[in-house]
Amino acid sequence: MTARAIVSPVVDLDTGGVIALQAIIDERSMGGRPIGDGRPYGAAEAVSTALRAALDAARDQTRLPLVLGLPAHMVIAGLAGLAPLHEAMRMSGRRPREVIITVEGEIAPGDRKGLLVGLDGLRTIGHLVALGGVGTEYLPLDLAADARPYLLVLSPELVAQAADDPGRAAVGEAVAALARGLGAHVLAPGITSKPQLARVRGWGVRLAQGPLLTPGPGGRVHVPLPVPEEQPAAAQLGPRVQELLMPAVTLPAEAGAEEAAEAFRSEPSISSVILVDEYQRPRGSLDRSRFMLAIAGRYGYALHGGKAALRLADPPRTVPKTTPAIAAMQVAGRGGERVYDDLVVIDEVGRCMGILRVSDLIRETAFMNQPR
Repeated sequence: MTARAIVSPVVDLDTGGVIALQAIIDERSMGGRPIGDGRPYGAAEAVSTALRAALDAARDQTRLPLVLGLPAHMVIAGLAGLAPLHEAMRMSGRRPREVIITVEGEIAPGDRKGLLVGLDGLRTIGHLVALGGVGTEYLPLDLAADARPYLLVLSPELVAQAADDPGRAAVGEAVAALARGLGAHVLAPGITSKPQLARVRGWGVRLAQGPLLTPGPGGRVHVPLPVPEEQPAAAQLGPRVQELLMPAVTLPAEAGAEEAAEAFRSEPSISSVILVDEYQRPRGSLDRSRFMLAIAGRYGYALHGGKAALRLADPPRTVPKTTPAIAAMQVAGRGGERVYDDLVVIDEVGRCMGILRVSDLIRETAFMNQPR
């Protein structure tokens, strides 16, 4: 039978926003087990079909990053092993920077060097890389350090048992602490209950996926956000910007001006494109009005079309995710002619989390000043 894939949202627990999609491939009809949920995968000959099913399932979704599981043996095999992935990507029209590859399955000690070389190859192509099944799969901790993953995906079994098992909870907390030390994100998959959600939040995990976080009838994901402990003076400064941010449209810092123009043309609602480095740290900001005016003007394509978009970018105006709304307004007000440019919200290590539109800030602060 043909592989089936389910695409489910990855939710930022701090904001309730959907920031990515995770593809879980059901191969049980082909004698294997699901790919993408951190558990062992099926036969190698079925993987190509499974990858294509996952990419096809996400074809009609928004261009949010797709978290896609890949058996470790394919990465270790190098170019030959990754041929099914490249073919599936080509047929789906997805670009490497839009797909986070999660390496899954047991890794033998002798395969260590091959795995690291394969991960470097994926990064060179443009993929972000992740390690899956963390907490129950065989994964030496120093291998996680050498692999330099963008994301660690916890084992679903670990997440399921941690709510009632203090020992398992200690393992999950240790993985989260390891990720912070590596500068990596952590994804907790398979969340089915509020106690599980509370547990992973207690570890400091921000990203989660599972039946509890599926969209409702209106297409929105409802996540109970923890009440921030604010001092009375801090409360007067308004909500933190992480509660107001929107997904950012990003391109690699070396992207061409024509690629940036295509991003603006394909989605009329976006107001900016953020140019980021390999670690997702903002390096430049392209404002729609100024950029499209430069490109569409006389000789615009001749001057800029074949060159780097960074030449036309402004320095990004960044604000940490914990910045209050009033403080963010002060940052926006220092921009002079760029006063209405989008602000870029960054996390603790300077990575782009999303953008903040000044118009949203103005509405929020105006509401704060209304009499209750």
